[in-house]
Amino acid sequence: MSAADFRSIDDMPGTLAVFPLPGVMLFPRWPLPLNIFEPRYLNMVDDAMASDRLIGMVQSTGGDRQKPDIAGVGCAGRIAKYAETSDGRYLITLQGVCRFRIEAELDLPMPYRQVRPDWQPFALDFREESFAAPEIRDDLLGELRTYLDANELEADWDTIEESPLEAIVNGLAASLPFSVTDKQDLLEAQTLALRAGKLAALLHLDSAGPGNAGFQ
Repeated sequence: MSAADFRSIDDMPGTLAVFPLPGVMLFPRWPLPLNIFEPRYLNMVDDAMASDRLIGMVQSTGGDRQKPDIAGVGCAGRIAKYAETSDGRYLITLQGVCRFRIEAELDLPMPYRQVRPDWQPFALDFREESFAAPEIRDDLLGELRTYLDANELEADWDTIEESPLEAIVNGLAASLPFSVTDKQDLLEAQTLALRAGKLAALLHLDSAGPGNAGFQ
């Protein structure tokens, strides 16, 4: 199956392997490259490749390194690219499909963790949001300009202004140094407009100077 073959929550599985990482974000339709080297996660990729190629990305939030606490909402992605290295690592790219809420963690004899996902809260993830009010985009880009100036950073504005809002929002949410809590808040935003608004607020807070509560 390709990512396009997952068209509704009816196509999604009742059990999902999850990969906990802090600060790493996956969104629907968004690509995420990963370097896999731990044996348990190599096993996870092997099993995913032999079935539906789906892996759930969730943020770890502290606790024991071997079994960290995890956030209650993640995003499933399909392995769209796969390569093996000479030293036994896997280089994969996940293509985001749909977010999920963790209904329960399963006690199964596997080296990696698996959950029972609830897809229903994010059933609309299968519909790309092609429209948002112009002022939402204008506000976000305005805050981005201020943020970049405050941090003495540059950007390719020709590319940004030609990009869809979803690509801009998800790219910034995934790449900028927000706290785990703030990234989780962005992930859980129900609509693209809400995520853009939250992102603009975070950029505004950081532009105001150091010591704000929005960043670690």
